[in-house]
Amino acid sequence: MHSGSARLFQPAPNPMFIKHSGAKMSLKSRFLPVAACLSVVANPAPVLAQTSPATVLTHYSDIAAATYGDALTTAKTLDAAIDALIAKPSDETLNAAREAWKAARVPYQQTEAFRFGNPIVDDWEGKVNAWPLDEGLIDYVDASYGSESDDNSLYTANVIANKEIEIDGRKVDASNITADFLSGTLQEAGGIESNVATGYHAIEFLLWGQDLNGTGPGAGKRPATDFDTANCTGGNCDRRAAYLASASDLLVTDLEEMVANWTADGAARKAIVDGDAKAGISAILTGLGSLSYGELAGERMKLGLLLHDPEEEHDCFSDNTHNSHLNDAIGIRNVYSGAYQRVDGTRLEGPSVADLVKEADPAVALELAARIDMTVDAMQVMAKRAEGGEAYDQMIGEGNADGNATVQAAIDALVSQTKSIERAVAAMKLDAIQFEGSDSLDNPGAVFQ
Repeated sequence: MHSGSARLFQPAPNPMFIKHSGAKMSLKSRFLPVAACLSVVANPAPVLAQTSPATVLTHYSDIAAATYGDALTTAKTLDAAIDALIAKPSDETLNAAREAWKAARVPYQQTEAFRFGNPIVDDWEGKVNAWPLDEGLIDYVDASYGSESDDNSLYTANVIANKEIEIDGRKVDASNITADFLSGTLQEAGGIESNVATGYHAIEFLLWGQDLNGTGPGAGKRPATDFDTANCTGGNCDRRAAYLASASDLLVTDLEEMVANWTADGAARKAIVDGDAKAGISAILTGLGSLSYGELAGERMKLGLLLHDPEEEHDCFSDNTHNSHLNDAIGIRNVYSGAYQRVDGTRLEGPSVADLVKEADPAVALELAARIDMTVDAMQVMAKRAEGGEAYDQMIGEGNADGNATVQAAIDALVSQTKSIERAVAAMKLDAIQFEGSDSLDNPGAVFQ
């Protein structure tokens, strides 16, 4: 899982403020000028209530609870689709499971704005979204994958084909591929982060198989018969089905754990709501800045663009990366604006960090809102290009000038919004925050060493 090395992100000097159009953010009513409010009544002048950090932290926790709740709901739908695939493998049931996986990614990716600032989330996140993974740990791979790695003795362990594997020189019984085996034994086996055995990407690999197209068109093409014990391809169809079922069940269980953390008595909510208010606001901005800069702009986007390497693509088996990146950007906007639209169409709105920034410095608030919108717009351009037939791994391919430029525009927007987040931190007189960094942005030469 890429995390980057934490370092202080320094804003550019003398920033130019940008007027916010209000096209995307539902902040217009909150940013009415005082004169407009005073014109409603002649006397006495109304007292404009300030937003308190406490109410912002409570509403932030409500949005976290709702977003993780939606991630759980869609994961349960995915689990049911996987059960149907295993019960009756066919192109129809496989495609339904794939679509359910894509739908489940939408709310989950929007939860990533709660990472980095919340230790409970950070300690848990690797269970469900660790990446990249050495898929040879799990199942069969193409010969082009290679047979060994100096960094990972389990590079081609293929637990689906082998009822016994060796971890750190010790024989391990792998005869029963249960959720406990995946989470307790196989996940990060040998202390190696790329031994990802659980979560969305392990499930993604099992549903799509390897994408062997490089930077050419096409995603993974695993056949439904890989799960058909009566007409098996790929061998060990019963164990592959058991792995997929266990991984799906575990994803639901892990999301239930995080949903519980944001309930009224949940540990994550209590840490934010009951702690120091200034530290809580700093935690929110730490999450927004770190996801914007080191994680998304750097490790997930710029690194792959520098290397022109499809292996650095986040959803590399399904070619769904454009949607995952877009929903990360939307998640950042949700948290900043205090507004979230749930998967059932209902909308949550309330006191937000945007309100606090506006009270501290209206110009910075408008600038940050505008730059967040610009990032979402740039991501939507990238997503539209992907939906039109050019997947993200094609966009980052060497020699694709237009595709490269489209990805770079989204990276540039993320970097710009991070500078505005830094200015918001300064405007509110919070202590300096260390955002996650990335060599791909801070020291690109190191990427090629």
